Amino acid sequence: MRMRVALWAMTMGSLALAACSQGNGATGVGGVDAARIIAAAPAQWLSTGRTYDEQRFSPLTAINQDTIGRLGLDWFADLDTNRGQEATPLFIDGILYVSTAWSMVKAYDARTGKLLWSFDPAVPRETLVKACCDAVNRGVAAWGDKVFVGTLDGRLIAIDRKTGKATWSVVTLDQSKNYTITGAPRVVNGMVIIGNGGAEFGARGYVAAYDADTGKERWRFYTVPAQPGTEQEPDYLKKAAATWHGEWWKQGGGGTVWDAMAYDPELDLLYIGVGNGSPWNQAYRSEGKGDNLYLSSIVAVHAKTGAYAWHYQTTPGDSWDFTATQHIMLADLDMGGARRKVLMQAPKNGFFYMLDRTNGKLLSAKNFVPVNWASGIDMTTGRPIENPEARYYKTGKPFIGSPGATGAHSWHPMAFDPKTSLVFIPANLAAFPYIPEKGWKANRLGFNVGVDIAAAAMPADKAVRDAAMKATTGALIAWDPIAQKERWRVSYTGPWNGGLLATGGDLVFQGTASGDFNAYATKDGRKLWSFPAQTGIVAAPISYELDGQQYVAVMAGWGGVWALAPGILSDKSGPSRNISRLLVFRLDGKAALPPAPPLATMPLDPPPSTASAATIAAGGARFGRYCSTCHGDAAVGGSLVPDLRHSGTLNDADMWKQVVHDGALKDNGMVSFASIFTAAEIDDIRAYVIHRANEDKVLENAHAD
Repeated sequence: MRMRVALWAMTMGSLALAACSQGNGATGVGGVDAARIIAAAPAQWLSTGRTYDEQRFSPLTAINQDTIGRLGLDWFADLDTNRGQEATPLFIDGILYVSTAWSMVKAYDARTGKLLWSFDPAVPRETLVKACCDAVNRGVAAWGDKVFVGTLDGRLIAIDRKTGKATWSVVTLDQSKNYTITGAPRVVNGMVIIGNGGAEFGARGYVAAYDADTGKERWRFYTVPAQPGTEQEPDYLKKAAATWHGEWWKQGGGGTVWDAMAYDPELDLLYIGVGNGSPWNQAYRSEGKGDNLYLSSIVAVHAKTGAYAWHYQTTPGDSWDFTATQHIMLADLDMGGARRKVLMQAPKNGFFYMLDRTNGKLLSAKNFVPVNWASGIDMTTGRPIENPEARYYKTGKPFIGSPGATGAHSWHPMAFDPKTSLVFIPANLAAFPYIPEKGWKANRLGFNVGVDIAAAAMPADKAVRDAAMKATTGALIAWDPIAQKERWRVSYTGPWNGGLLATGGDLVFQGTASGDFNAYATKDGRKLWSFPAQTGIVAAPISYELDGQQYVAVMAGWGGVWALAPGILSDKSGPSRNISRLLVFRLDGKAALPPAPPLATMPLDPPPSTASAATIAAGGARFGRYCSTCHGDAAVGGSLVPDLRHSGTLNDADMWKQVVHDGALKDNGMVSFASIFTAAEIDDIRAYVIHRANEDKVLENAHAD
């Protein structure tokens, strides 16, 4: 008993000391540890979700429904990259720490906006060919006197928070393979935990823990079994192997842990979200059968050891890119007269799940957007009640899936208001045509998903494009997890709107793809305030207190998959420009952004299309699989990379060859494709782009004012 009292006193003492060290007027490098994160002083934002439970709720109340009209820009910082900005800043003792595209890290004096230091890990730009969705980074983690960043090329780096110098760096993956890191690390009990991405290209997923002081690997947890007979595997992987068939290991199987994690210090359980299969098409991945554990699953592991605890699979045998890597959130809720420790997630597949986080038992699951791949979740088995037509590789017919591969909800963080018990979801309402690809084979470059992306390309038909644009929308949904129903929603004309912040001032903050930063009333979704950010916002905001004043900060900078792949919708889903900035607001802030540069528009003026139909078709097939993920569906470019329909290389076959075959622009991220295509095959792609440019030129002229 005395020992318990002593332990309690020590714990409370450390929490009190931690709270004292967080005085909101301080500026400096105070140590970050578990006590500080658990204490969750309202003034600070010490972890990507603010607290281990990842609720993204700030208790601060000075900015509220009565004062929101006075909220103004206090300062801003322009960033030295024009790629997508997805990071959640950290605020620690008067300093803001942010990661930017290309895995760079910066520290700012939160009072003045002065840049204190900048760290560039010098990620090789040719790494971009391994990344599905832009050169983004979602944030840093803090522990002790360091911040930690995962780099696009797979390193985990510890940076001294005072000097901005690296103290150690470790390669966390096989850099010869198509792995990347875009997610934010978490630090638990002195261990930095990071996963990786790459399942679209061919990868075997895992998450690993590294000593925060030395970078030494402490444990590694694989999500997919290895080739039988090649490893001595733990029991959880032996059980998983029975759910796999064929030679899945040749493409790794997938299951990358590229984003979501949460931690319960009382249970010492770390919850990870596991990604899609490699390839998507299960016919090629696992002979079209089996649950394929632990793909698209929420998995709990013991944080100290990395040992398996339990799992729940949201999408057995996933064939639609329905990852469960979306935001995982923990809360204690009153349900049926009892207080339950719950875990909540709204993954890509369109259902909102609530689990008992002590054991993984399913408590509820209802769709929060229209869903056609399943009619519901069987609460006895926990399995989806599938629509047979959704298994496109079995029917041999295209399936227009809703939601689609970008998800009903992607990586953009949710938020939770403990006062109302509402969860706020940044939702996408966008379908996707899953078309089985006959005779598919994996390749060392480009998407390896087993569906015919080229056949799904948008035709040069204005009516079809207009209908697709009208059907592709987004929403901010206030979801009641106890009643399992929507309480209110705000509808947007485009998808891919930003992550969320809820506050004690009864406000919900969110940026939009169209370039606004908005505040809504928690209880009914009324828009109370808006700021024109001049660029799309996809990142999540934070709030903190300094010198007795409450602040709100957000990273702005349009990017990600909707700025790249679905170029046909680029004029709707966001501004056709990226202006990357850190924006910081407070009551009575008086700063102003400089005038936005004008949007440049150029008429299409391609050379004549003279290639044969067969050549154009061959080039189109290659473009769809290998080029469209960066240069846009049907060669209609987004806003981050050149629109090839306007490229001067269309007029010069040799110049096109220098770029695509010889890799003349590899330092800009455009690598050589000579390892998989001949020069003649590469020129076929040029013929396709010329053909597409001429088609769209006809459309432009036909609908010119």
